[in-house]
Amino acid sequence: MPDMAQQPRVVTDTGGKITPAIKRKKSALKNFMLSWQLYAMVLPAVIFTLVFAYVPLLYSVIAFQNFKPYHTLNHVFFHADWVGLDHFKYAFSLQAAKQAMINTAVLFVLKVIGNTIAPLIFALLLNEVRREGIKRSIQTLVYLPHFMSWVILGGILIDVLGQQGIVNVLLGRVFDMAPIPFLLDGDWYRAVIVVSDMWKEFGFGAIVFLATLAGINPALYEASEVDGANRWKQTMYVTIPSMLPITLVVLTLTIAGVLGYGLFEQIFNTYNGLVYSKGDVIDTFVFRIGIQTGQFSFATAVGLFKSFIGLILVVIGYRLAYKYANYKIF
Repeated sequence: MPDMAQQPRVVTDTGGKITPAIKRKKSALKNFMLSWQLYAMVLPAVIFTLVFAYVPLLYSVIAFQNFKPYHTLNHVFFHADWVGLDHFKYAFSLQAAKQAMINTAVLFVLKVIGNTIAPLIFALLLNEVRREGIKRSIQTLVYLPHFMSWVILGGILIDVLGQQGIVNVLLGRVFDMAPIPFLLDGDWYRAVIVVSDMWKEFGFGAIVFLATLAGINPALYEASEVDGANRWKQTMYVTIPSMLPITLVVLTLTIAGVLGYGLFEQIFNTYNGLVYSKGDVIDTFVFRIGIQTGQFSFATAVGLFKSFIGLILVVIGYRLAYKYANYKIF
């Protein structure tokens, strides 16, 4: 039998006494009063998130309606012309929409793999640099592209890799080669998208891995050195296993980043009609259909489908990170 003295006591009649529940409430109130400045600082961000992230979710209902731009808020929620799943069925019957979904899946997989492995490899290599001055200089240089917008980098890519860009001019003059259609051929374009995104983000993404490397117990390396392990074996049997948990965390964050904003901005600033078959993704397709042609309900349905798939992938990644790396948000 369990020890009843250790069970929580439920008090129904306080009789003027302060119960544990009241103590907890008073403690929470006291903590709030002591930290109200911090809550006040967070309040603008909370309001911003509610207004621009959660309130717009209410309008996802137009994915199931025959929405028109002149429909009022009252019409959307109380007098709408409901069409059920017609827009979703139409999306799966439309070749352009299906191709956008395939392109999104391919670029998503390539970006997630590249943006997880590239920072890991870079962090391992940079960790071998012994001179702090050189190490910090390299870190600073590789961080810089992360802080540049794709509006700027897209223009740089066009100037460098275009038909009359620097790369093709050099190839023609030095090697007498014909121009390579980096931004005009679908297969080349996919490679450019993945590699350029890795170049932009690997330095900043390596911060987490470098912090993990700094936290590995030096005694593990000393013990492996006593056992005769060289630097390569120490990396394989000490460093990499110690970094696997944080790798899962980075993988989860990368999934969320790529699905959230990591495709539209880059592709929108670099693509053209010649690469739609390999470069058009759901976000750019939704922009063209929804904003440029005014098919808001259909575009919302496609975007909602992408969000649903993204939610599933993020939840799976989060559960893996929680199970194997003990990473949790709440």
